[in-house]
Amino acid sequence: MIAAPEIPTDFTLLQESETHFSSDTDFEDIEGKNQKQGKGKTCKKGKKGPAEKGKSGNGGGKPGGPNRMNGHHQQNGVENMMLFEVVKMGKSAMQSVVDDWIESYKHDRDIALLDLINFFIQCSGCKGVVTAEMFRHMQNSEIIRKMTEEFDEDSGDYPLTMAGPQWKKFKSSFCEFIGVLVRQCQYSIIYDEYMMDTVISLLTGLSDSQVRAFRHTSTLAAMKLMTALVNVALNLSINMDNTQRQYEAERNKIIGKRANDRLELLLQKRKELQENQDEIENMMNAIFKGVFVHRYRDAIAEIRAICIEEIGIWMKMYSDAFLNDSYLKYVGWTMHDKQGEVRLKCLTALQGLYYNKELNSKLELFTSRFKDRIVSMTLDKEYDVAVQAIKLLTLVLQSSEEVLTAEDCENVYHLVYSAHRPVAVAAGEFLYKKLFSRRDAEDDGMLKRRGRQSPNANLVKTLVFFFLESELHEHAAYLVDSMWDCATDLLKDWECMNSLLLEEPLNGEEPLTDRQESALIEIMLCTIRQAAECHPPVGRGTGKRVLTAKEKKTQLDDRTKITELFAVALPQLLAKYSVDAEKVTNLLQLPQYFDLEIYTTGRLEKHLDALLRQIRDIVEKHTDTDVLEACSKTYHALCNEEFTIFNRVDIARSQLIDELSDKFNRLLEDFLQEGEEPDEDDAYQVLSTLKRITAFHNAHDLSRWDLFGCNYKLLKTGIENGDMPEQIVIHALQCTHYVILWQLAKVTESSSTKEDLLRLKKQMRVFCQICQHYLTNVNTAVKEQAFTILCDVLMIFSHQIMTGGRDMLEPLVYTPDSSLQSELLSFILDHVFIDQDDDNNSADGQQDDEASKIEALHKRRNLLAAFCKLIVYTVVEMNTAADIFKQYMKYYNDYGDIIKETMSKTRQIDKIQCAKTLILSLQQLFNEMIQENGYNFDRSSPTFSGIKELARRFALTFGLDQLKTREAIAMLHKDGIEFAFKEPNPQGESHPPLNLAFLDILSEFSSKLLRQDKRTVYVYLEKFMTFQMSLRREDVWLPLMSYRNSLLAGGDDDTMSVISGISSRGSTVRNKKTKPATGKRKVPEAEESSSSDSMWLNREQSMHTPVMMQTPQLTSTIMREPKRLRPDENYMGVYPMQPEHHQPPLDYKQQEEAARQQQERAAMNYVKLRSNLQHAIRRGTSLMEDDEEPIVEDVMMSSEGRIEDLNEGMDFDTMDIDLPPSKNRRERTELKPDFFDPASIMDESVG
Repeated sequence: MIAAPEIPTDFTLLQESETHFSSDTDFEDIEGKNQKQGKGKTCKKGKKGPAEKGKSGNGGGKPGGPNRMNGHHQQNGVENMMLFEVVKMGKSAMQSVVDDWIESYKHDRDIALLDLINFFIQCSGCKGVVTAEMFRHMQNSEIIRKMTEEFDEDSGDYPLTMAGPQWKKFKSSFCEFIGVLVRQCQYSIIYDEYMMDTVISLLTGLSDSQVRAFRHTSTLAAMKLMTALVNVALNLSINMDNTQRQYEAERNKIIGKRANDRLELLLQKRKELQENQDEIENMMNAIFKGVFVHRYRDAIAEIRAICIEEIGIWMKMYSDAFLNDSYLKYVGWTMHDKQGEVRLKCLTALQGLYYNKELNSKLELFTSRFKDRIVSMTLDKEYDVAVQAIKLLTLVLQSSEEVLTAEDCENVYHLVYSAHRPVAVAAGEFLYKKLFSRRDAEDDGMLKRRGRQSPNANLVKTLVFFFLESELHEHAAYLVDSMWDCATDLLKDWECMNSLLLEEPLNGEEPLTDRQESALIEIMLCTIRQAAECHPPVGRGTGKRVLTAKEKKTQLDDRTKITELFAVALPQLLAKYSVDAEKVTNLLQLPQYFDLEIYTTGRLEKHLDALLRQIRDIVEKHTDTDVLEACSKTYHALCNEEFTIFNRVDIARSQLIDELSDKFNRLLEDFLQEGEEPDEDDAYQVLSTLKRITAFHNAHDLSRWDLFGCNYKLLKTGIENGDMPEQIVIHALQCTHYVILWQLAKVTESSSTKEDLLRLKKQMRVFCQICQHYLTNVNTAVKEQAFTILCDVLMIFSHQIMTGGRDMLEPLVYTPDSSLQSELLSFILDHVFIDQDDDNNSADGQQDDEASKIEALHKRRNLLAAFCKLIVYTVVEMNTAADIFKQYMKYYNDYGDIIKETMSKTRQIDKIQCAKTLILSLQQLFNEMIQENGYNFDRSSPTFSGIKELARRFALTFGLDQLKTREAIAMLHKDGIEFAFKEPNPQGESHPPLNLAFLDILSEFSSKLLRQDKRTVYVYLEKFMTFQMSLRREDVWLPLMSYRNSLLAGGDDDTMSVISGISSRGSTVRNKKTKPATGKRKVPEAEESSSSDSMWLNREQSMHTPVMMQTPQLTSTIMREPKRLRPDENYMGVYPMQPEHHQPPLDYKQQEEAARQQQERAAMNYVKLRSNLQHAIRRGTSLMEDDEEPIVEDVMMSSEGRIEDLNEGMDFDTMDIDLPPSKNRRERTELKPDFFDPASIMDESVG
């Protein structure tokens, strides 16, 4: 074992003659050793003994010397700033700051070191200053303890944790200062056995402190010091190698030409370099074992992250000494850390190592042991960690493909479909490196070939195969986006993709299957969309961003390339796949991304005509809604008045619509005139034509074809006869809806006449009546379509239509009457709030698998959202929401988010009305329970408990700000009390009101009342109570008792919050410095609430609330400890129990006197409790943290629960830092013998 460095500390001299060790982190000089001439190393380089310390050049025992005052340098009478202030400002060049300090050190090293010690103390946020007297006579532990007492008790912040650009810069300046200090001292001062020993001693002691600020700052300083020393050691190693080569070259010369003097100089130089390297090696050992092995598992994540980041730098910078399993194991273990930032540092440290392929041989054992952990981290809950894990695996893959198994790669492959774009992009790069970056030798000769024979052809096929094997055929856009950055050339090779679709396969080449062709077309569409729009698909990213000039140029170039290629190829592709609905739907989307000007400039009009002919043929061949809508959108994209091709496309579109309209009118006339039920062929013809017209009416204004009349006839006939095919009704409703919307757009955009408004109003009202009729249709699909469209129409033609200065549209405003509102609500209750198994109609006979259930749930959620939108925008009465809100708990998993959002929006509109709606929903549930079970129900039954739980959840939605919801909560209690006493018991006042149990539910909202409002509500409650009620103690009266309790309780809230605050022990200084909350009560409660009580009484009157004269408070339970009260005692204080009927009632004055005495006793108890709590808080507040040596399991976690399994086969003994082979020039005996004992480091505890 390499000897530890000597760290004598004149910093901790002892005056006694015996040996004494004060703590594990003190580096002490033992008296007598340094005073023996020629024995120790202290005198070897002229190091001062303890008697000389502080006297060098400064005269007699003045602590600071003549050039120092109050810890500050003085030059020519001008006081300079201390090191901390200079580094904090960051304005001076760090080189000059360090040079000034070195000059000071050369002049008087004790004063300079004292400056450096105070620099570290101040950087920790401590206001204390180490004086020269303390420096000479106090031990490390005593100085640190003294500095701990100097911390600011009002704040737990310190420079490394403070926010703001100044402190962020301070951290970098702090680190830079340490690096520059070592660099400037590397040739002499660091070898004087004084400066480095003192600094290492200080930092090691501080890093062992229980004060987080000391521990954090000193650990950062020690790690940066270590990094600087590693750099020095590396330079020494290089110099030694050079010197050795020069020595060998000189020695190998023939004797006549050999220079013995040069040999001797080289030998002396090598010896000196070896001694220096031994010194550095021992210093690094001291820091590594004294700081790193303890702090890399510190309780604070930032400290652990510092250690891991720096050890990664050491291994990368000086791989010969540090890149071995003895140091890699620390990174491997810490990859199981609980905190994401620490795991992230592990991965970034490893990336720096795997990036250098020359180091791969030294990482083989580590890779085999921790590869599984790295693979599992690709699914880390912290996205940043997952991204770096994937990038690390990409580097591992590049270093050796054999390391990762097929299963490992598949775990990364599926992440290309992740919604988080950085994760997906990293996975896309991994996929590209694995499957697409390899090129065969024969491909080199194909580089100049294009199309099907290009080298990308096989790669495109590979991409298609991967897409199909992933079985996520609706997510091609996400796959393309994931690979867009790393495989742009491949994904933009549209010529190759087009050739694979149109050209015949070469000899011996296997053609693409129908499924592969569909996948290729979908991928090709996604690449074209990505190139033309330059933003990721929906769900990735925050939306469209502003493109740079370079990106805009690339976008224009890509659109030009796309148009030139597919303007010619698209008609051919449509002709080839015209009967395949899926392929045609995707291909028809391509013109949306064309540069239409190229049709004219490139003289491609004949290809445009061919495209229009193909689209027309497709419209005639297909009735699939997706295909027809794609054709409609293509016409819409081509019908752009800005381009010269508009007239050509508009004529083709008009001809097509004319034919469809004439055909529909002709078919409809025959269809409706038939006396008997129409046959299926006629119905099919009408439906197919109606589908085509509806699809085009979605994107095009077809008002001049007057489609309202024919659709109205169709729908009216369906209502009268009741035998209209459901699909015809559904599409007729949709087409009529488009007619209404286009009419509205026309009257909104242009100056419309009164006749236009009246005609639209009439059509809209008639259409709403038709939809209302179809709400009672026997077919579920028809009812759902009518409901959805009706909600949309009511929303569009509500009072919102006049916003934005459109008052001329006021005649169009339509408010649904109560019958329509009831029908809409009934539809929701019958078709949305149902069990999954009851929804048989939604599957339409299909297999009731998971997919159909999800689709049915999605449809029901849309129906509920449509109705809730009407509530939120006050189209329907807010109280209709009561039937929705009462389903909150029962259908929480399916609709909880929608209902909760509706509550939030309605509360923003009208807090009081929302509260009344909430209490109404609870009353409805209560009445339903009464109807089912009668008034003698069990209050412990699941039904009643469910209503209470719903009330509790309602109360939580009001949030923490009681002032904002004050009036709403008060109104809620008012309505609840009135409901509870609404139905008197027919058996007389000796029996409780029929709804009294509702008070048990109402008590869930009592915690949301302010203290003074509780009194007001209590007064209002007493208005409904008789004197006999207050005396009842039977179980049937418990709801009244508990509700009164909830209104009277609350005075203990502040006290209990203080108690809980003391019991919860924080982990940071900041938490422990929190001010106790007991100081908030400074005003007696009667005085505090007198004005607010009167205010609330006036408010109650303004709300027409019954008011009774405020009766004197007989006693108070506010200050009592809850655990000492029984319900009987609680109520005995407020309403004393009457004796038997033959005894007269108690005198009122006696009650008042007893109440006053009891209140005084409660107040005295509270004062004592406050005093004790404040004392406990002061005594408990501490800067110290018990995280000195945390258990490793608290910091790290293992996927198998046992870390030893991860490290099997590794060397668990902590090894010394072993630089290139050398022999120590001397043994160190000054350090405590057990400081580097392997038992004191982590390895034993882990194993």
